[in-house]
Amino acid sequence: MIANNRVFNFPQTPIGWYAYSKEICPPGTSGAGKPQASTRCSNRNTPPSFQEPRELQCGQTLTDIQQNLNGSADLETLAASAQMLTSQPENLTAEEVTTAAQIADTLLSSENVSQSVREAAVATVSQILNTNPSDNIQENNATLRLTQTLSSLSVNLSLISNDSKLVQPNIVVQSAQISAADTQGVQFTALSGTSGSFVADRIQLDTNTSAIAVETGFVADAVVYLQFPPGGSAGRLQTPSNVSVGFVLYQNDHFFHSRRYRRRRASVRVLSANVSGLEPQQVQMLFRPMLLNGTSLWDFSCVFWNYSLEDWSVAGCWKGNASDGVLQCFCNHTTNFAALWSFRENYKYVEALDVISIVGLSFSILGLVVTIIHHITDNFKRNSGDWKNYRNSQLALQSTCFSLLAFIITFLSGVTNRRQDAGDDDALLDTETNGVLDSDEHVAADSGPCSGVTALLHFFLLATFMWNSMYATQLVLLVRKMRQNLPPYWTKLSTTIGWGVPAVVMAITLGITYRVDDPLGYRQEEFCWLAALDKSKDFDFGKPMFWGFLLPIGLILIYNIVLLVLVSQTTCRTDPALKSSNPRSVWRNFLISFSLAVLLGLSWTLGYLVLVTTGYAHLVLSILFCLCTTTQGLQIFVLFTARKPSFRAGVLQLVQTISSVNIQLREFSYNLLREWTHSTESYRELTV
Repeated sequence: MIANNRVFNFPQTPIGWYAYSKEICPPGTSGAGKPQASTRCSNRNTPPSFQEPRELQCGQTLTDIQQNLNGSADLETLAASAQMLTSQPENLTAEEVTTAAQIADTLLSSENVSQSVREAAVATVSQILNTNPSDNIQENNATLRLTQTLSSLSVNLSLISNDSKLVQPNIVVQSAQISAADTQGVQFTALSGTSGSFVADRIQLDTNTSAIAVETGFVADAVVYLQFPPGGSAGRLQTPSNVSVGFVLYQNDHFFHSRRYRRRRASVRVLSANVSGLEPQQVQMLFRPMLLNGTSLWDFSCVFWNYSLEDWSVAGCWKGNASDGVLQCFCNHTTNFAALWSFRENYKYVEALDVISIVGLSFSILGLVVTIIHHITDNFKRNSGDWKNYRNSQLALQSTCFSLLAFIITFLSGVTNRRQDAGDDDALLDTETNGVLDSDEHVAADSGPCSGVTALLHFFLLATFMWNSMYATQLVLLVRKMRQNLPPYWTKLSTTIGWGVPAVVMAITLGITYRVDDPLGYRQEEFCWLAALDKSKDFDFGKPMFWGFLLPIGLILIYNIVLLVLVSQTTCRTDPALKSSNPRSVWRNFLISFSLAVLLGLSWTLGYLVLVTTGYAHLVLSILFCLCTTTQGLQIFVLFTARKPSFRAGVLQLVQTISSVNIQLREFSYNLLREWTHSTESYRELTV
């Protein structure tokens, strides 16, 4: 299109909306990046077409426009300029939003402006509704005054303009004159659309209806029905013949900054209904909440905006039914209404462990139990009851096995979160109590053992890795330093570090992130483990999973790898058998290093690779990680117990003992049977 001998290009635009030119203001101007021109798609002609474009002076600011409102400047140009300067609401500051709201308020308050000025001003309002809510007091005051102006405009628009409906993507202003003698009720309806924004052909007004009705095949996002007194009532006879009604529908509640209702992710529509000259008998409303993916409705409240309190209030309003995703509200007065609602996450709870995991962990439990029992008995025999020497030589290994055993048992018995309030969400919805909600997000208070299980799993797994490090450090002291005994302080030091450090990390994590009324800052809901993801299901480095587990475990694994290399180098260098090509010696030293790697939990490094890989590699590493970690207890048994000659001798002795007992039992059974047979024959002879 051409304006002032300049060519502008505009995108395809719905009827009634404004389009902005692809040409933008150059850098170095106050309007840099803003569109240079705007136009409106109008259906006043057939076919619909763009109106004459308005061009922006790129050096102009919102403050300049506000200062010129009371002068002799062309209001249509100023309104269009303000609209273009707010066309990128995400970049507006709080001061600019305040100024824009004041400009729109001034333009819409005047009865002598043209319809195009009102249309541009309403478009400006629609755009600043897309700005992020702010705690700026001046901005909040300006937008609240603007809502009052819009309410007044909705009542008077049909009196001062031929076009009684203004529709922009985020706001609708509708006005009508009705006959007080004939009207039973008035219904304003906003039908759902594919884009989620308001368009003119989906806004309907029925000026005489006896009840709420939505056309078959259509879905309504918001409906308000004003029910008037019966025609023969005294109140009706005292009213004028014509009554003005007005409606304003806001796409969100950004102009209604509440201190009581904390809105984080929900979008709440606000619907204003106003009548001049007649008080409705009742106001009935329907709201369809815009639920987020993966959520369901938890509760709602029917409220109105109290300008005296500057907050939502429930006075004179009550709840109706809530079915098919539609919230029903009633009030006995007219003003700005809303249905505040709260949602709950639809968690996909993990199912019970599969057979392979249970079998692998069960074998690990058996292997760890046998390992613990064998090493206790073996050390008492070998050291003749020298308990102090036993503590120094085997404390790290026994503590590692015990903490890993405790972790596996706790994991098997409690990692699956058994949700306490699972059931039909509709049955849980409260339609009786109507009070202003505190938040749009419902988080159930902690109940059940899940948080306790999370803390135990966190502690025992950290303890397992910490004792791994103690074992590796112990080997370095003995092997690298060629020492026969550990330092006398080693038992107390290793015990303090092995159990104390995990306890401190667990306690700090629990104390910082856990709250009884919001346990999900500490743990996950799907299963009992540390919280790791944000609301978008992306990994969050601020969650306890990272700094309370992955970070300390990563540091421990790096430390263990370094110690493994040192021990392996020392073993290979000091073994004279390695000077030859004896394969048994090479195999023995490989088993030493591999056994130490298993005990140090180095298979858990695969878990870090799982986090950073995708596709086929991610699948393969996930399978390897699961196999290695679920059978770690069994691996420790095979490498540290089953290979020991003393264990094999003990097993052989046990087999021989069982065989001997079996032989004795067979002889005893044979003798018992022979005696019974003899007694039976003797009894028969006596009876004969």
